[in-house]
Amino acid sequence: MTFREKMPTSPKSPLRRRRSSWTGTWLNHQTTSFKQAVSAVIQAQSPRSRFKSLSSDFSDVDRTLSLSDSLLLKILEKLPESQNEDVSLVCKRWLSVQGRRLRSMKVFDWEFLLSGRLVSRFPKLTSVDLVNACFNPSSNSGILLCHKSISFHVSTDSSLNLNFVEESLLDNEMVDKGLRVLGRGSFDLIKLVVINATELGLLSLAEDCSDLQELELHKCSDNLLRGIAACENLRGLRLVGSVNGLYSSSVSDIGLTILAQGCKRLVKLELSGCEGCFDGIKAIGQCCEVLEELSICDHRMDDGWIAALSYFESLKTLLISSCRKIDSSPGPGKLLGSCPALESLQLRRIVGD
Repeated sequence: MTFREKMPTSPKSPLRRRRSSWTGTWLNHQTTSFKQAVSAVIQAQSPRSRFKSLSSDFSDVDRTLSLSDSLLLKILEKLPESQNEDVSLVCKRWLSVQGRRLRSMKVFDWEFLLSGRLVSRFPKLTSVDLVNACFNPSSNSGILLCHKSISFHVSTDSSLNLNFVEESLLDNEMVDKGLRVLGRGSFDLIKLVVINATELGLLSLAEDCSDLQELELHKCSDNLLRGIAACENLRGLRLVGSVNGLYSSSVSDIGLTILAQGCKRLVKLELSGCEGCFDGIKAIGQCCEVLEELSICDHRMDDGWIAALSYFESLKTLLISSCRKIDSSPGPGKLLGSCPALESLQLRRIVGD
């Protein structure tokens, strides 16, 4: 028997597989058009078809996994702020990395702070506003009360109670508890805005956030200012005592003197709705030697306070706004001094008699 005779002749033999041809494809699939048959043969003979499944699988791989978190963060920082929300929706990793980009936040949900999710989700926050979160949310209410930076929902029967705003505030202990949670996780905190806190909450925050430079204290009182001395690096301070129609609190000469002795590095100070007189303002001028900007808004101070401005030797900008009067009895002109470094004097919304 010759070699040719030993070779199998069956087309089904694995040693004698016929190559695909357009005629075979046409005969096997008579319902297929001629153009589709030719295309199928060319695709079957192409080496790229072998890697089709491999390339399709590779397209599903997240190539950003090869990037470190720090490198991915640098890339995301190049994106415009308008795309921040879209970036957070890509995946959990991008959500976590995106949280490190955020530096400033206004909180509306107090439980979000107490649970620790705020500091874990946004570990690099430098500015936090807690005022709106310090109000108990009113259920089943579509009424939103707004006053400058404050906004919260009120119930329909709130008009029957003149103290509904103060009753809507979280109690002091709850606010202090939130400050302790914030302090333990926000070591980079530079600015804080809060309402209805106490000196204990302020002290605990200052111990953990040694870099705190700006404070805005709403519903401030003399007792609260006792804890301000712990903020050694404080440069800017805004005190809001009483706000007509919302809440009332008292910042007197006692509090202003405590402030002066504890915050000697202040550069910018705003007193809104505060009481006091000559002695309190004088103490600030003598102790805060580098104070350059002073704003007095809607004051309740006694006559004669304006004469104490002569003790502000470094004051460059003086702003007096939203006052019914400035000082109806400043004293004899020969006893009034001046501010030698003053560059700008601004008077806004002074009602007068």
